Amino acid sequence: MGGGRGTRLYPLTKERCKPAVPLAGKYRLVDIPISNCLNSGINNIYLLSQFNTASLHRHIQETYRFDPFGGGVVDILSAEQTNSGDNWYQGTADAVRQNLHHFSSSDYDYTIILSGDQLYRMDYGKMLSAHIESGADVTVAGIPFPKDQVHGLGLMRVADDMTVTEFVEKPTDPGVIDGLVIPDSIKDALENPEDGERCLASMGIYIFNRETMEKALANDMTDFGKEVIPSLLESSKLSCYIFEGYWEDIGTVKAFFDANLQLADPFPQFNFFSRGKPVYSRARYLPASKINRCSINHVIIGDGCIITDSYLKRCVIGIRSVLREGTRLENVIMMGSDYFESSADREANEKKGIPDIGVGMNCEIKNAIIDKGARIGSNVTLSPEGKPEGYEKDGVYVRDNIVIVQKNAVIPDNTVI
Repeated sequence: MGGGRGTRLYPLTKERCKPAVPLAGKYRLVDIPISNCLNSGINNIYLLSQFNTASLHRHIQETYRFDPFGGGVVDILSAEQTNSGDNWYQGTADAVRQNLHHFSSSDYDYTIILSGDQLYRMDYGKMLSAHIESGADVTVAGIPFPKDQVHGLGLMRVADDMTVTEFVEKPTDPGVIDGLVIPDSIKDALENPEDGERCLASMGIYIFNRETMEKALANDMTDFGKEVIPSLLESSKLSCYIFEGYWEDIGTVKAFFDANLQLADPFPQFNFFSRGKPVYSRARYLPASKINRCSINHVIIGDGCIITDSYLKRCVIGIRSVLREGTRLENVIMMGSDYFESSADREANEKKGIPDIGVGMNCEIKNAIIDKGARIGSNVTLSPEGKPEGYEKDGVYVRDNIVIVQKNAVIPDNTVI
């Protein structure tokens, strides 16, 4: 699922949809679920999208190409006008409903519904095996979450045989949440029975039997979590597959910021260095990064970067990033650039008084996200300290106490924010 407008990730979603947001210096968010599919032996993948899709389409087309013998495909299905309707996707369920005619000619028994903006590593084959063994019509992936952190998540109550008996989408009533705490009979069976009260939160990952999905969508319900799943409780068998690994829903600026920076920690919760389970992305054929006279502490650096005489602490530096002398970055995600500037480009920039792409000399930037193609001049200071939530000026935003420099923004020399 390509997601909606992504308003909570704005301005990162100003010119792209959520699954196309850069991740970890060289990837896109959508690479995570697609890689999970490929590592699980699944290669018939459909991506349903409708908002700001150009960069997502380009990434998919340039990344996921299969040989003609494997039969695999990653196909993009955008909202379209047809003889039967001309509406945009109204929700997750409506998006699948509008595309059922694309699937009907295929020979399949099960459909796995995934989100395009989550960070986790999961073997869907194990979930599918559990689904088949349970005899369920629908299986919902659930993760044990601390009771005080379940705001905004769908919660489930399950019987001892993992049958779902209750599903509540994003409850706010403390009494309702208390009633959905995992009982000891389930808690004791977990691989990691941690202390404290936890609830089973839906990960937004579903497996449907083909017939069940077609019947479940023969109506005007628009969303799986809010409507379809609760409506099936009385008519179908729903099972829960418990996942106990790392999982993060990248739904807000803060969630995106924290998930990226924790990747630079010595022992991150999500590990890109997992043997035999690669995360795939576009092959760009960039040169190795060039680092000159720098102090670097807990930093991820993508390919094709040039960093000179700079201080970096807990940062994620994206492809083709350029950092110039005397610059200091702390808790910064820099997404890099889509191209290298030529000497002629730089000469033209100088005549126009426009900074080159990247970060200029003697800058100090803290707690910030610098989007792709941004041009930050010399002697610039950026920090969210003292700025109100919702601050916006000249391509600079403050969201969740984080400074965001929007894509292709120009920040002149000596700017202080």
